[in-house]
Amino acid sequence: MNFARANALKRAAGGPAVDASAVLAALPDPVLVVDESGYLIFANSAAEQFFDTSAATLLGSPLKELLPADSPIFALIDNVRASGHSVSEYGVALETPRVGAHILTIQAALVAEERGEVVITLQERSIAHKIDRQLTHRNAARSVTAMAAMLAHEVKNPLSGIRGAAQLLEENAGPGDRELTRLICDEADRICALVDRMEVFSDQRPIERGPVNIHEVLERVRRVAQSGFARHVRFIEDYDPSLPPVHGNRDLLIQVFLNLVKNAAEAVPAQSGEIQITSAYQHGVRLAVAGSDSRVHLPLVVSIIDNGEGIPEELGQHLFDPFVTTKHNGTGLGLALVAKVIGDHGGVIEFESQPRRTVFRVCLPMAPRRSVP
Repeated sequence: MNFARANALKRAAGGPAVDASAVLAALPDPVLVVDESGYLIFANSAAEQFFDTSAATLLGSPLKELLPADSPIFALIDNVRASGHSVSEYGVALETPRVGAHILTIQAALVAEERGEVVITLQERSIAHKIDRQLTHRNAARSVTAMAAMLAHEVKNPLSGIRGAAQLLEENAGPGDRELTRLICDEADRICALVDRMEVFSDQRPIERGPVNIHEVLERVRRVAQSGFARHVRFIEDYDPSLPPVHGNRDLLIQVFLNLVKNAAEAVPAQSGEIQITSAYQHGVRLAVAGSDSRVHLPLVVSIIDNGEGIPEELGQHLFDPFVTTKHNGTGLGLALVAKVIGDHGGVIEFESQPRRTVFRVCLPMAPRRSVP
């Protein structure tokens, strides 16, 4: 509903009209509007603070005086005008002597198509610091690749010898000593199991991918969860039935979302626990590929939302690193594995958390049309 319609209803009901300028001024993110010639014609209070300049100075100034000439913002504006759609870009670096260094999410959309006016929103969400600059945490997963290969070779072989020696000792041991040799065997088995889990990270082979109905994957995950670890949880499903197939590996995607749903189920309260699973298509979302100037289109978005207590702020920046966990008996490898699998799909994962609402958002590529049956 636009402001004109809303104000008309307000006046009919005898209430005060909604002031669009006041709403924009109250927003915490900088909002700019440029005309077809690239001059600023609107800047809210947050934009004044961001550029450390008054609105009176900003208005009428060309945007090129505020930002570097090679800033991706200008390409984004051209893209919006050419396509007529709103466009978002994550992980955009912006650094000038005036504003300092920032990593931004930039959203742009047409205000008036016939006049070429574009509204730009700058969101400094620290996404780069939370999820490895491109929202993928690929480096977090890669950081254990060499260690996993080393552990498999250097740890499992000696453990086999230790376990074998304990079994030989057990044959001639008394009841009390047998308890100790059994403890040695059990601990050796536990360490081997941990190393087996880490070996997954050293597998650098390309995954087999094809068209995957993401809703079949999510339905399978929900059924498994409700029949086991999430019996106490209320599930809410909000799917976009028109989504095209994902370009992915069905089994690996089941593993990813089962892990995320399991984490959510363990985070929600025992009473009134709730997990919402949503799917949506995001138009115009292109993410930068590390080490290149290219952008990848990841329009398919699946969100896992829970009403748990949230993620401690001190863990937020390292959540996808291996061995980082809030669970008492957790290994901290689950989310690192999720990051690796999503990265292998060419996708990205991000999260945001506050009390009673934690969202893990997975962006995935759609299957090429030629591969869709």
